[in-house]
Amino acid sequence: MGVAGCGKSTVGAALAESIGAEFLDGDSLHPQSNIDKMASGTPLNDDDRAPWLAEIGSRFAASDTGLVIACSALKRSYRDIIRSGDSSVVFVHLHGTKELLAERMNARPDHFMPASLLDSQLATLEVPHADEAALVVDIAEPVEKIVNDVKAALSGSAEAAAGRFQVDLKAAPFKLDDDAIAWVESTLGSMTLEEKIGQLFINHNNDYSPEYLDGVLENYHVGGMRYRPGPSGAVQEHIRYAQSKTKIPLLIASNPEMGGAGSCDDGTFVSTHLQAGSHPDKSIARQMGQVAGVETAALGCNWAFAPIVDIHYNWRNTVISTRAFGNTPEIVVERAKEYFDGISESRTVCAMKHFPGDGLDERDQHVVTSYNTFGYEEWNRTYGHVYREMIGHGVQSIMIGHIGAPELSKHFRPGLADKDILPATLAPELLQDLLRGELGFNGLILTDASQMIGLTQVMKRKDLVPATIAAGCDMFLFFRNPDEDFQYMLDGYKSGVITEERLHDALRRILALKASLGLHTSAREELVPPVGALELIGSEAHRAIAAEVADKTITLVKDTAGNLPITPETHKRIRLYGISGGSDFTRADPLAYLDTVKEELESAGFEVHVFKTAEQREAAGETGVNFMSVISEEATGDYADKYDAAFVFANVKGFAQEAAIRIKWSTPMAAEIPWYVTEVPTVFVSLNQPNHLIDVPMVKTAIHAHAGTREAIRATIQKIQGKSEFQGTFNENVFCDSFDTRL
Repeated sequence: MGVAGCGKSTVGAALAESIGAEFLDGDSLHPQSNIDKMASGTPLNDDDRAPWLAEIGSRFAASDTGLVIACSALKRSYRDIIRSGDSSVVFVHLHGTKELLAERMNARPDHFMPASLLDSQLATLEVPHADEAALVVDIAEPVEKIVNDVKAALSGSAEAAAGRFQVDLKAAPFKLDDDAIAWVESTLGSMTLEEKIGQLFINHNNDYSPEYLDGVLENYHVGGMRYRPGPSGAVQEHIRYAQSKTKIPLLIASNPEMGGAGSCDDGTFVSTHLQAGSHPDKSIARQMGQVAGVETAALGCNWAFAPIVDIHYNWRNTVISTRAFGNTPEIVVERAKEYFDGISESRTVCAMKHFPGDGLDERDQHVVTSYNTFGYEEWNRTYGHVYREMIGHGVQSIMIGHIGAPELSKHFRPGLADKDILPATLAPELLQDLLRGELGFNGLILTDASQMIGLTQVMKRKDLVPATIAAGCDMFLFFRNPDEDFQYMLDGYKSGVITEERLHDALRRILALKASLGLHTSAREELVPPVGALELIGSEAHRAIAAEVADKTITLVKDTAGNLPITPETHKRIRLYGISGGSDFTRADPLAYLDTVKEELESAGFEVHVFKTAEQREAAGETGVNFMSVISEEATGDYADKYDAAFVFANVKGFAQEAAIRIKWSTPMAAEIPWYVTEVPTVFVSLNQPNHLIDVPMVKTAIHAHAGTREAIRATIQKIQGKSEFQGTFNENVFCDSFDTRL
């Protein structure tokens, strides 16, 4: 860089040849309008220069090899535009006297930059500041000496650049003392290459047998594990065996998004994230975190893949519709902090998710790459605000979504083509420039599950596995094929995709997270609690918390016809419909909850008549039945003579299998669709998704119960009868941007 006549092209070409890099003259990237303007003797203004500088920055970002570009870059603001394209750019300022510069310019009569503009350039020049990655050399020296001096200086600059986002083990969130740091460094120094590669992986344990665990630990040396939920006793013993056999203590992860449920089969379901955001009492989120911490710690877990800090802006998005605290950054920050504080009472660290933020795109990253399309400023006001607050609050790790952010990526890499936008898991501009740089996150970064199509659709597996670590992730979530993925990661290191500096920085963060938990000082037999600790899981005290939360959060969305209350005294005979959407990946009976509903209604004194679809009746052995015959039998003029009211309980899931989730009726024009709202008072209760009014706008009474637990179902039936008040709140997403859903 430098003013005209300083020798940028000559020195740049010589430097590129010396270090085996490509050379490009930045003047060749000027649009013709700029060239014409300069040739006429008119200086360029900043509006003229901006697209030219952005193009130069994008060339660095797009280059797979070393690259040297000659460009004037006279102002700090100009250099900022270039380095926003690639933060690793180093500027070499070619400095000379005005007399020498004029002499050289006069010797180039064919150049489009006239000597008369030298004064203008010198007046504009802002010498690189001390905080910039820049060198200053004297153009009076021979070209060979300049090149050698620059090469020597660049060697030091490369080392400095490599350390730009290196972990600070003493700083938040690790805050390690000298002894813990010594353990991190000595452990790192004692590891073989294969052990280093293995630490990058979090295994998904699909088998509880000792032989399986022996194979995972001996062959792949993993840094962490997440197990398949089962009975708490089996899970705890599984974790105990794993910790007893590993060379380096393991991070044991669970998914306690709803309390203890999901971490083991008998864990306590306290609430969903949405449920914890559906009442003025913010302590609900803390209670959820407290129960989650106690129950998962009793199993031997030390790492929670929670809280979820996505913002549910798009009602069509169903992957986080129940897994986000709400639709504003303020409610998300408030409740996420409460959850974090609650779970932190146990020896547990958190991985909040899913950076850079889900909830704008309606699609599910499990089945397709999704996108956060906010611009840089809007993202900072919303998702960025959430991440800054939570990082400042002490969160220890962040899970990266397979979510692209086109406007954010282009902000840091101007000129980046649409086709080159990558999910955040593979985007260094998002992981390093944004998350590490602007947000100042010093903790551990892990990928979301690597089997998700949001990641796998982007590039070949052999490339994407090491590319995630090279981009800035520290741990890789789940093998697809252990032998293959381990080798892909190892090959990525050996080929230079993962540098030595990047590998060791990731390992220090992994070991630091373990040391922050005290795993390095705990005896192996103390890493997992005794069997007696399992008594805490699903305890009466925790179930009482769940019942209290259910009572607070069950929400009356609308009752425009004044149907409530409905009691056995006023409406004895109930026609009960169950809607499930079919079984999901858990293979559990999707309508099992309906037995609980029937039991609770009968216990309250109602007479319950359960509707059966044609498929259900055929499965029970009935013949001669089809969907048309069922419609004819169900939709008769004497419907109101047979039933006093109709209750529809919907528990529609489909997580990770569909891009979006809507009600799917059993047949065309199904008999369970609420045609009967004109015949009898009808109450629709959702036990899961908040967006069902788009499919049943005709119902005049709609309740969101949030969960299919007995506690939630019982509390809902109490409120339908008017025996307790509805206390839950809701946001505008429930009306799905449709006028008829409010009627």
